[in-house]
Amino acid sequence: MSKFYLTVFLVGMFFLAKAQNRSEVEKSVIGIQTGYLGAWAHHEAKLANKIALRTEVGLLGDLIGGNYWNDAGSIWTPVLSLEPRWYYNISKRASRLKKTKGNSANFLSINGSFYPDWFVLSKYDKIQMVNQISIVPTWGIRRVVWSHFTVEAGIGIGYRYVFAKNAGYPENNGELAGNLHLRFGYIF
Repeated sequence: MSKFYLTVFLVGMFFLAKAQNRSEVEKSVIGIQTGYLGAWAHHEAKLANKIALRTEVGLLGDLIGGNYWNDAGSIWTPVLSLEPRWYYNISKRASRLKKTKGNSANFLSINGSFYPDWFVLSKYDKIQMVNQISIVPTWGIRRVVWSHFTVEAGIGIGYRYVFAKNAGYPENNGELAGNLHLRFGYIF
């Protein structure tokens, strides 16, 4: 009788492990996220067992201010991102029976973002966004909490190029760029 219970238990654990833990990234993950001064919609498509291509569209905010605190305000501009992600420890998490749903794992990525001058949302008049691109290698961590809610954090340093000549400035500008984010989201 105990062999029967042991067999049922092992078969049940096998199906439970297969249902929740995969040793590779998911075929497709679609979701929304919000963080400090921003909101994004994203899609991750599987390229290889541990590599996914993340595409993202969002609104990024920035604080600007006048001479006094009461004059402070924010501007919101669109951002488009393309980011290959290598979820390097997803197999290790699966082997330890930790959740991997929604690509819950640590990752290394190269975040490429384009900030177009399509529009600016602000209470101020005559504010213009200048076209710019950034490429930032990033280390991050993502966890899915309660089936659909996500927490994601990342840090990286890279390069940003601002196309200032198109806006009437004398020359374009390249500078160091950082990526420090903490986002909360929902995956569908």
